[in-house]
Amino acid sequence: MTALAELTADCRARLKPSQVITEPAELRTYECDGLSSYRSTPGVVVLAESTDDIAYVVGRCAALGVPFVARGSGTGLSGGALPRTDGVLIVTSRLNRIVHLAPDDERAVVEPGVINANLTSAAAPHGYYYAPDPSSQQVCSIGGNVAENSGGAHCLKYGFTAHHVTGLEVVMPDGSTEQFGGMAPDPVGYDVVGAVVGSEGTLGVVTEVTVRLLRTPQSVQTVLAAFRTIEAAGDAVSAIIAAGVLPAAIELMDALAIEAAEAAVHPNYPAGAGAVLIVELDGPSCEVVAQLADVERLCLSAQAFDIRIADGEAERGLIWKGRKSAFAAVGRISPDYIVQDGVIPRTALAEVLQAIDDVAAEAGLRVANVFHAGDGNLHPLVLFDESQGETERAEAVSNRIIELCLEHGGSITGEHGVGHDKVVHMGKMFSPVDLDVMQLVRCAFDPAGISNPGKVFPTPRLCGERPGRRSGAHPLQQAGVADVF
Repeated sequence: MTALAELTADCRARLKPSQVITEPAELRTYECDGLSSYRSTPGVVVLAESTDDIAYVVGRCAALGVPFVARGSGTGLSGGALPRTDGVLIVTSRLNRIVHLAPDDERAVVEPGVINANLTSAAAPHGYYYAPDPSSQQVCSIGGNVAENSGGAHCLKYGFTAHHVTGLEVVMPDGSTEQFGGMAPDPVGYDVVGAVVGSEGTLGVVTEVTVRLLRTPQSVQTVLAAFRTIEAAGDAVSAIIAAGVLPAAIELMDALAIEAAEAAVHPNYPAGAGAVLIVELDGPSCEVVAQLADVERLCLSAQAFDIRIADGEAERGLIWKGRKSAFAAVGRISPDYIVQDGVIPRTALAEVLQAIDDVAAEAGLRVANVFHAGDGNLHPLVLFDESQGETERAEAVSNRIIELCLEHGGSITGEHGVGHDKVVHMGKMFSPVDLDVMQLVRCAFDPAGISNPGKVFPTPRLCGERPGRRSGAHPLQQAGVADVF
């Protein structure tokens, strides 16, 4: 009997029959996350219903040497939840309870399967909300947000998931369950919570999350500004930030993204726009009024030809519906597309966007741009038709976009994570020593290398192996600090 077969038998004996999936047709449901270009059928799927379930499965994986991957709603865009054919996929979507809502402490404790938007819905009657808001917030889970350190439109003012998590319960790769942080705003000791958030499931399985809740703003104003060119919209972004205005969000969509959104959800953006900006302001009413006047003035100075201020929640919701549906909406204008996720300094927006346009034109492809303009987090969508043999060209354009981000002092990912998709780019951003130091952290948590293996690091290896990129000992070994390679 193989180790995986033994694990499957153990899970069937311990869990309910409906929790263990082995039928090939059912397994294929879980063969990819939101990045469907990478697929792998899991060896077995376990639908966990409690922390104890996860601890048991992970403990058996550790004993038998079977790799495991955790998966929430499966909305990730980097292949982070890509399963292993020789391993177990642990699905956390049934752990969906809001365990404790504590508005007086501005905290909530939730299980990893809680849907992002549902947390705000639960907190809203108490005058609070949960700030991180990925575009997929209606379906993505908090556990997945923690794994990828998700951001969203409002991360410009409020930060990423890492800024809103104060405590975690984690099933470690040996099957033990540990608590890190808690309700306190600044726990003592090493920031283990900070290490786990954004670790993409490589340090264990998160089974409970303590998050900050923010007071619902007194006033919110949403502005839609239309420009003839994307360069003019970029100039408006720079002017707004330079003026000292800190909006809750500044989102930019180009003409292709607008076309897709109009076809899908009909947000009624201004006709003839080469780009639109969505600027959202929130806070005390007097502050929002002053900032709104500044934003209108600065957008007009940047040659905006139409400015609309949302009149009530319905109109605000429609403006945001166009933006948040953009990724899926591109399917209306292209049979296939690749979503990228790079970061550049705001000052490089015009130059990089022009370079992306040039690269796409040279390849005979189109790129739709929709992104968090305020913090330079680009989400270019490379449009192509696989049936016409355009896949290789699209992948080349996608890779070149990442290189452009790095050449301008940016990053290979802003919020989607490295996962399986971007491991090839890690060596372009980090030196071998940088990657080895990161590996030290991973080995401290997962010396057997069974927790989401093959993700993040470009050359996965066991913790007992010495890197092959250098001769002699690692500098940290020479200093007597580490002996984990």
